[in-house]
Amino acid sequence: MYARLIAFTAAFLIALPALAGDIAVSGAWARSSIGKLPNSAAYLHVMNMGKADDRLVAAASSAADRAEIHEHIMENNIARMREVTGGIAVPAGGMADLKPGGYHIMLLGLKAPLQDGTEIDLTLTFEKAGKVAIKVPVKKGMAQMDHGQMDHGKMDHGSGHKH
Repeated sequence: MYARLIAFTAAFLIALPALAGDIAVSGAWARSSIGKLPNSAAYLHVMNMGKADDRLVAAASSAADRAEIHEHIMENNIARMREVTGGIAVPAGGMADLKPGGYHIMLLGLKAPLQDGTEIDLTLTFEKAGKVAIKVPVKKGMAQMDHGQMDHGKMDHGSGHKH
């Protein structure tokens, strides 16, 4: 755990994270669009340098109709993504990693395809620290997680069909 925390802190010194109160956000990236799929995802690291627990409770981006906090789960050998209710805990002195295969920010109803090498805006809302606005670089994602083929809990994501 300490090795991860030291490595994470070192990455902050290099990447100059976005800060709000005791919350620091770094390592953000969004997956470039896959074909004509109307959805994508953003990933990032959140570190709570304070003495009180906090929670990531919401997200928003002008690049999409909606941004939701999702988790990736396996049920009966089927990969599914579901919206997280109540947000993601960011413990005091700890961190939360939003990464492929785990928690992430789902960008639903993209207003335009996300192109590799560009960036989008993302505003994260924390229960105690408030809002953190960041610029998120768009990168080619790993082929292992094609969001268009995932089951998103049978929710309508504004794409004209239900997953």
